[in-house]
Amino acid sequence: MSTSITTDVSNYGAQGYGDQSHKMKALTWQGKNSVKVVETARPTIIDEGDVILKVTGSTICGSDLHLFHEAIPDLQKGDILGHEFCGIIASVGPAVKKVKVGDRAVASFQIACGQCYYCKKKLSSMCERTNSSEEASELYGRRTAGMFGYSHFTGGFAGGQAEYVRVPYGDVNLLQLPDDVPDEKGLYLSDVLATSWNAVVDTGVEEGDTVAIWGAGPVGQMAAEFSFFNGANRVILIDGGLGKWRLDFVKKILPKLETIEYTNLPKGESVSSTLKKMCDGRGPDVAIECAAGEYTKGWAHYFERLLGMETDTSELLNEMITSVRGFGRCGVTGVYAGYCNHFNIGSLMETGIHLAGNGQAPVQKYWNDLLKYIQQGKIHPLHMVTHRFKLEDMEKVYDLFNQRDPGMQKVFIQTKFSAPPEPGAPALSVL
Repeated sequence: MSTSITTDVSNYGAQGYGDQSHKMKALTWQGKNSVKVVETARPTIIDEGDVILKVTGSTICGSDLHLFHEAIPDLQKGDILGHEFCGIIASVGPAVKKVKVGDRAVASFQIACGQCYYCKKKLSSMCERTNSSEEASELYGRRTAGMFGYSHFTGGFAGGQAEYVRVPYGDVNLLQLPDDVPDEKGLYLSDVLATSWNAVVDTGVEEGDTVAIWGAGPVGQMAAEFSFFNGANRVILIDGGLGKWRLDFVKKILPKLETIEYTNLPKGESVSSTLKKMCDGRGPDVAIECAAGEYTKGWAHYFERLLGMETDTSELLNEMITSVRGFGRCGVTGVYAGYCNHFNIGSLMETGIHLAGNGQAPVQKYWNDLLKYIQQGKIHPLHMVTHRFKLEDMEKVYDLFNQRDPGMQKVFIQTKFSAPPEPGAPALSVL
């Protein structure tokens, strides 16, 4: 397989890489809080390991909102968004051997070469060959993998909120879906299932643990489910504000779940003090952050971010560190892009807290096992899927998702190539 890869193809038409004689619909970023469905050139085979996927399902991830808000650097007007998608293989390059035209497949949200040091260790999110951004490499001190639809900071690859998408190193970055796993379940192997699973196992959730999770969105919901799956005795889910309805939503699915609505605490109480009271004065064994660093709670961080004095807020990190028991474990799964201020490193060091940056989950390390669990009925992706929309409605869907529209947890986006909804999956909503 070739070791070369063509980057900076975030808009096939604008970059001159697409087939101008054949158009497709795609969702593009047009500026802060603005997206638009456009017609643009279809992708073509560029490198010999490429696969062109005809998209049959995509979704919006909470991390897409960071792009929507322009919280991630190096977005360009017209970039095609979307890093979670599945479809049918339409064409393959001459070096592709494992997948073939007509196969159903889901793509990993990160792009791995399969050959470098990290890829050989199944740490695909750290691929050394697929992200040419020098800015990212300098900031993080090492290369990270390219990602679909996630700015030029992660390589500038066009995303899958479109009718077609180019998948580099197709043999590495596509997982074939068996007939007994419909798109509405297989799609989420792209990101959210692996990300939630990694949050739990990388932070070290063990049998008998009490686990606190910040953020009740799809990743937080599945992290709660996976914590119970891994033997946790108690799981406490924390959210509030526009997302407070999600606490009741998840509790209906996981009756053992306990919740904290942080915007409705008694005067003088905090998330940390509440958790201490709920956990014999010591706090939970494990804390997992499934929100993100862009959502500030206090005015100081709000203005510091507004003025460019920090890229992320440390508020939730500090809450975790001061909430868990001594020598407890904290994992960071919500997206943090750069620097934060006022980080409580003293508490971290003095009380023996283990802080893990869970990273962008190495999807390919987990997706075969997760696929088997879906087939065996041990995990349930449809627990989080509440709506189905057309690709053409994506501009409105982004606005609703951004507003934490009550009842909208995870969505399935269909194209003209999608099969009808599977039994048990949401029916099409018309906007």
